[in-house]
Amino acid sequence: MITGLLLNAMGQGLCIVGAMGSGIWTAAAVNLSAWQGWNIGIVLFVSGVFSAATNQVLIRHIDVPRFVAEVIYAMFYGYFVNIFTWLFTILGIGSWPLLARTLVSCFGVMTFGIAISLYQRANIIMHPNDDTSNILRFRYLHGNATASQLVDFIPPIIVTAIAWAFSGKLLGINVATAFSMLFNGVIIAWSDEHVWPHLRHNFKMTPQHTALAGKK
Repeated sequence: MITGLLLNAMGQGLCIVGAMGSGIWTAAAVNLSAWQGWNIGIVLFVSGVFSAATNQVLIRHIDVPRFVAEVIYAMFYGYFVNIFTWLFTILGIGSWPLLARTLVSCFGVMTFGIAISLYQRANIIMHPNDDTSNILRFRYLHGNATASQLVDFIPPIIVTAIAWAFSGKLLGINVATAFSMLFNGVIIAWSDEHVWPHLRHNFKMTPQHTALAGKK
């Protein structure tokens, strides 16, 4: 869990400082932050709280421990993204040549894709956004990692579009964003098989969803 948290935050930090695009959820946070002048860590935390609440709807019952754990995770996630962003800024990554920053940003996408795979398989505690895609993947989309990621991308795309419409600026959207949208699910599926392969998915359906699946 801790390894996944640090890898995820590090990957997002690389994308933010590399400035050649980032994961779509981070891009939405960057655009909302720029539009409203809010701290990006706070924006990431608030979006995590909303995702945690959404997950309660998707699992169709109230799971207080799950909600609290995800909110705590989102709090630490926003904090560590800020730390890694500061660290990579100090290291001067933002001033590297265009090609180097593109590669760094895409590597950041790969890093948080691997992180998502690790803590989705562990299924102990994860970022609310990634729990959303995990729920979608196994309860609604027959285990398809790519499809679940694409569905999970819809809310941040809407937020980004609204922020762009009102601010006139489109930030955090670039090569690495397209790379993330096209390959994030692929990276997760690949990591499931090749990164720490003995760690298998222990996702369990609730009795409600087991009954629902039996009716299909």
